[in-house]
Amino acid sequence: MALTKKVKGVIGILTGGGDVPGLNPAIRAVTIRAKREGYDVIGIKRGWAGLVEINRTKGADNSNCYVNLDENIVNKIGRTGGTFLHSSRTRASHVPKDLVPEHHKDTYKEEINDLTPEVLKNLEFLGIDYLIPIGGDDTLSYAVRLYKEGVKVVALPKTMDNDVPGTDYCIGFSTCVTRTISMINLLRTSAGSHERFLVVEVFGRYAGFTAMLPTMAGAANRCVIPEYKFNIERLTELLVEDRNINPSKYSVVLVSEGAMFDGGDMIFESHEMDMFGHKKLGGIGDLVAKGLKDLSPKFNNGRQINVVTQKLGYLVRSGDPDAVDSIVPMAYGNLALDLILKGIHGRLVVLKNGRYDNVPIEFITSTSKKVNIEKFYNVERLRPFYKSFEMQPQFIMTSEI
Repeated sequence: MALTKKVKGVIGILTGGGDVPGLNPAIRAVTIRAKREGYDVIGIKRGWAGLVEINRTKGADNSNCYVNLDENIVNKIGRTGGTFLHSSRTRASHVPKDLVPEHHKDTYKEEINDLTPEVLKNLEFLGIDYLIPIGGDDTLSYAVRLYKEGVKVVALPKTMDNDVPGTDYCIGFSTCVTRTISMINLLRTSAGSHERFLVVEVFGRYAGFTAMLPTMAGAANRCVIPEYKFNIERLTELLVEDRNINPSKYSVVLVSEGAMFDGGDMIFESHEMDMFGHKKLGGIGDLVAKGLKDLSPKFNNGRQINVVTQKLGYLVRSGDPDAVDSIVPMAYGNLALDLILKGIHGRLVVLKNGRYDNVPIEFITSTSKKVNIEKFYNVERLRPFYKSFEMQPQFIMTSEI
């Protein structure tokens, strides 16, 4: 008679918010380690949406909400980008009336509904003992809510913006920086051929790390970031100077999507908001390009300088992860299992000063992570400071707890 191995428990894993390279390696790492330690693993589909939409009625089809994971499923996807569990920007505590699942419409009739009671019941329905959400500050802020409701949560930080508090590194950031540098190097041939300014808009709603690091690495002459409202005349003056000393007669500026003109506010593509209250950003790069072109004669002996402008957008978040975003997610996933095996929860797995660690999950909602202007950004020159690198971590700018 064959012996049946007793399952230690069930671990749920989900990915929320924007996709980034490195999510699938994290899912793979969690699944393989968990299965080898004697746990079952359930992948929740489409972020928090999967936990909102589960129908607990006997015989209901929930294949769009969750899937049982094993090594055969995750081994191949661990080498790919995106998230095979899919994602969404669902906020279970703020579900609009028209997005309430059909089987809950008789219970939840407000314009905005808190479906957390259903999420808790669905976690129990699935038998999940520990939940591992992978996301940015929006996705993980709801994880904090669940932790306060008694759910055993161990969170992994993910976002290209690298702005989750408490950690120096978020899954997806390295690939984003790598792609940004590579694409600027492609675009600069056109800018140089026509002796133009090159304006490149990058991600970064509230934090300018994705503009700062490529600039620091030499991909751009200047960068404008959300943490400091810039003067377009000063930027034009600096870029004209940069262009004049460049033998190929062009200069480059990186523009964070959340950057703001002096005296202005963020530029939105539309006024429609997601469940986390965010409007879709877009257009600041085009406005900077127009401003540079219009003002360039003032600093270029009356001659106008044309502009090449490009929004990188999804090009930096699609495709396969780089080496860092293959290794760090593997480590994060195993660190999460280390905590679970010790019975520890309510933690955020982090990289801090070059070492893997964990911090209380409440850090996610108790503070914010932005570029320290005084320490890292030269407001006169509109670019990073190039000094004091001794004893700094790999990506220089950190979350200071």
